[in-house]
Amino acid sequence: MKTDVIVLGAGVVGISTAIHLARRGKSVVLVDRRGPAEETSYGNAGLIQREGVFPYGFPHDFGALFRYALNNTIDAHYHLSALPGLVPFLLRYWWHSGFTQHQRIAHLYAPLIENSVTEHADLIKASGAEALIRKDGWMKVFRTEKVRDAAYAEAEQLSAKFGVNHQKFTTEEMKRLEPHIRAELTGGLRWTDPWSILDPGGLLKAYVQYFQSLGGTLKAGDAATIEHVLEGEGWRIATPEGPLEATDVVVALGPWADTVTRKFGYHFPLAVKRGYHMHYGAAEGARLNNWVLDAERGYFLAPMNRGIRLTTGAEFAKRDARKTPVQLRRAERVAREFFPLAERRDEEPWMGARPCTPDMMPIIGKAPRHAGLWFAFGHAHHGMTLGPVTGRALAESMLGEKTIVDLAPYRADRFLA
Repeated sequence: MKTDVIVLGAGVVGISTAIHLARRGKSVVLVDRRGPAEETSYGNAGLIQREGVFPYGFPHDFGALFRYALNNTIDAHYHLSALPGLVPFLLRYWWHSGFTQHQRIAHLYAPLIENSVTEHADLIKASGAEALIRKDGWMKVFRTEKVRDAAYAEAEQLSAKFGVNHQKFTTEEMKRLEPHIRAELTGGLRWTDPWSILDPGGLLKAYVQYFQSLGGTLKAGDAATIEHVLEGEGWRIATPEGPLEATDVVVALGPWADTVTRKFGYHFPLAVKRGYHMHYGAAEGARLNNWVLDAERGYFLAPMNRGIRLTTGAEFAKRDARKTPVQLRRAERVAREFFPLAERRDEEPWMGARPCTPDMMPIIGKAPRHAGLWFAFGHAHHGMTLGPVTGRALAESMLGEKTIVDLAPYRADRFLA
């Protein structure tokens, strides 16, 4: 079996890349060991974060570092056994999160973020998935004036520098917007440009159906079996139906990218931030009207089709370590006091792994030492947000077209000696 391009990984980045290649007349096979959108892309807050110009940095203030060191918060947790292996990554992450470096990174990152909503809008319309989308942004809510005022000031700066829009709400306005929130709030802030997704997994399945309507193929396969066809210019992977060959292969495997990259001598400083979610009913006839971040507690509530999705912050652990949903338990206790959550609607907590680089920017583009090998991974918290713009830019690069954004800041060799 032969095709033009094999795309490894059927998450949002891989699906989007496959679509844009198929639109350009390439025969494309999308390969995953599981079904589409069953890994990291399935479990997220369901946001297309147009406001997310600053990628999530490592804290630099002593108070936050001390709080995280105690390992009892909702927004961060770590496995002690994983720390020795994570220390080199964390030191580099901490350095890149410094004020000067973070400002520089934001300006490099902004072109991707600026195109996030419009590129999703294109695929949403093409796949007929409009019913899964809301276009009214998301909210931070505040318990203290200090945190509220700092967030307001930060929002003003972000709006001035990058043109993202927001609204501020008083305590009384918040009571009208969210009458069933029980906590005493000092105000709220809505980012108005982002879109939210009522069923992230459902949206990506719609994208896959659109890909298939373009002539694309979805196959089961193990990325670890990919090999370079030395006698020619191409690549081969094992599938249940037999070997599949292609001229080009795209690695869009998220946290499992090293399954392929290390095999061919590319050693990237890729770590994972694991996260958890659970869906709940709403008790006492309550209704949550907005996607809401409890800013001072570090968890998110999202009113999705399956129920209210509670998501946690980051867990620093080995990618394949057993689940330890302690953050979810901590968050659930606080969230039940914040809003009248009812029964759990999932048999067990969902867990996923976000692929992270120490400079908080993805790796997008061609492999330096192998013809026909392309990378698209490392999007951390913004995989869902940046999947479509990444897919378009990479497809354009592969075909020698002018790219929607300059891919130079995201090149692979920035991490390679």
